[in-house]
Amino acid sequence: MSSMHGAGSGPAPQTGRYGKARTRISRGDVAAQREQNAQAPQIPNLLRRILELFVPHRAALTVTIILVLIAAAVSVIPPLLTQRAFDEGLFPPGDTPNLSRLGLLVGIMMALYLGSALLGVWQTWLTATVGNKVMGALRVRLFTHLQAMELSFFTKTKTGVIQSRLQNDVGGVASVLTNTISSVLGNTVTVIAAFVAMLLLNWQLTIVAVVLMPILVFAQRRVGQVRARIAGKTQESLSDMTAITQEALSVSGILLSKSFTRQNAEIGRYAEENDNQIRLQVSQQMSGQWFFAMVNIFLSSIPAIVYLVAGWLMFNGQVDVTAGTIVAFTTVQARLMFPLMGLMRVALDLQTSSALFARIFEYLDLVPAITDKPGATLVPSVGASRGRVEFDRVRFAYPDAGAEARPTLDDVSLTIEPGQFAAFVGPSGAGKTTVSYLIPRFYETSAGRVLFSGIDVRDLEQESLVSHIGIVSQETYLFHATIAENLRYAKPEATDAELVTAARAANIHDTIDSFPEKYDTMVGERGYRLSGGEKQRIAIARVLLKDPPVLILDEATSALDSISESVVQAALDTASHGRTTIAIAHRLSTIVAADVIFVVDAGRIVERGTHAELLARGAFYAGLYARQVTASPDLAV
Repeated sequence: MSSMHGAGSGPAPQTGRYGKARTRISRGDVAAQREQNAQAPQIPNLLRRILELFVPHRAALTVTIILVLIAAAVSVIPPLLTQRAFDEGLFPPGDTPNLSRLGLLVGIMMALYLGSALLGVWQTWLTATVGNKVMGALRVRLFTHLQAMELSFFTKTKTGVIQSRLQNDVGGVASVLTNTISSVLGNTVTVIAAFVAMLLLNWQLTIVAVVLMPILVFAQRRVGQVRARIAGKTQESLSDMTAITQEALSVSGILLSKSFTRQNAEIGRYAEENDNQIRLQVSQQMSGQWFFAMVNIFLSSIPAIVYLVAGWLMFNGQVDVTAGTIVAFTTVQARLMFPLMGLMRVALDLQTSSALFARIFEYLDLVPAITDKPGATLVPSVGASRGRVEFDRVRFAYPDAGAEARPTLDDVSLTIEPGQFAAFVGPSGAGKTTVSYLIPRFYETSAGRVLFSGIDVRDLEQESLVSHIGIVSQETYLFHATIAENLRYAKPEATDAELVTAARAANIHDTIDSFPEKYDTMVGERGYRLSGGEKQRIAIARVLLKDPPVLILDEATSALDSISESVVQAALDTASHGRTTIAIAHRLSTIVAADVIFVVDAGRIVERGTHAELLARGAFYAGLYARQVTASPDLAV
């Protein structure tokens, strides 16, 4: 079939199905990684795009920000009260503990702890709600954008890879979406407040506490770059695993592996990628552990260093520091440690997630090749030309076929009148199926025009255009749902009586009625619980429920046995009555009654006419027919 031009001419994979190259992190990757980093979104631009995702939730964010600011401000008050508790309550000038003063200060601290905890719970609920809504909206936005992509995008991209972008990549940025704003804001305010409090307590000790911070910031940036690189490779590996799962565990994949006893090969393929994923996950988790261990050691050691420096200063008489000041200072410094590490973790998460966001935005930034032009019109619902299909000097080459490849269709002109039964025949790869792709504008012509109901399809709204066309292909797709649900995919509001009417017209009602659960029968994944003829007739009933003026039959009976074919053919004859019908045919016996037959060879219309006219001409079509009759004498008409 000519559709193979679109499916098979994309960029070739680097290796075969069972010899897939593995992604490794090595020194040899440095140059490639530098190029990747140059092409990836920069952090400021990335932050801007992330923040734009939160715009619809500005009210909840405003409340969250207020809570964060209050909680951060409250968190540094208890250490200052601790100084008062020591110097005015436990060890006042009179050497006798002032219990009333101490009780008041402790009571205030306890109230602040309780209030801070309540604010934290409220803030967590708000951030979790907003973050998950943003993540859900991002997933729907990505899904919606993919729905708008042209057919060629999906012929070049594995389904599992697309699924991975929707699930793994969006899920991988969940923590960034839910925690970034509150964490950055809250920790920043806490760090600033703690730093000011430390300065107020003792500026000399503050210098000791923060002197090595720039080194930590530099180290954090280097660790973030490594983690971002590993994160990108991890997501690529997850995409590969999802693709393998989708291919190998689908009904078609299971049948294929069992038919060729390739289960162990599929297990090995999955296990190999799984080992790669494990290695990458371990590398990603360990890449920042030494850094945070050193940060933890440094920040945990500061109180001991403060004690030493304070003692040295007091011993040399350079400063008079009370015990309360030292305790309060180390308490504030301890409160500085956690938000500071939190900021570093957020910075690392942003750097790590940059690879994931780059993959998500890469898809969101794709521009569909086929869109409605400004002022596009609806297909006319009435008129003498309704249902007419015309090709005007059409030339078409698949986008990824290459400049050297011959066009799939070349200078094709034809007209199919409303209500006419037209058939396209010819050898495989001649361009027959491509004709059926251009009519609903699944692809754009390279040159020339395709007209529907007298209007260039590029001037029509695509949704309106496709709504006037029904397609029954050789490979019928049914959802893992009931027969009724599969039928209602064409018309969700259809009544039970309409389902029965469509099923009767498709010669499938009696078969459905014989099932124990009738129209509530589950068809299984891709309809594998039904025979090929039953699936095709349900697909025909689904099209009849849509009731389009134009019907395209793409080799709808070529995969069926002769008995099933005769039943399905009868259903197709009923379905095509009163409609413009375009049949892509392999078995010539199914189109002998066509009003016009177009013979396609090497992308050109080489003959046209009725069955009798073409046989009488004794040319290309007559040769095709003679060969089929010789191979199967029962096909003779």
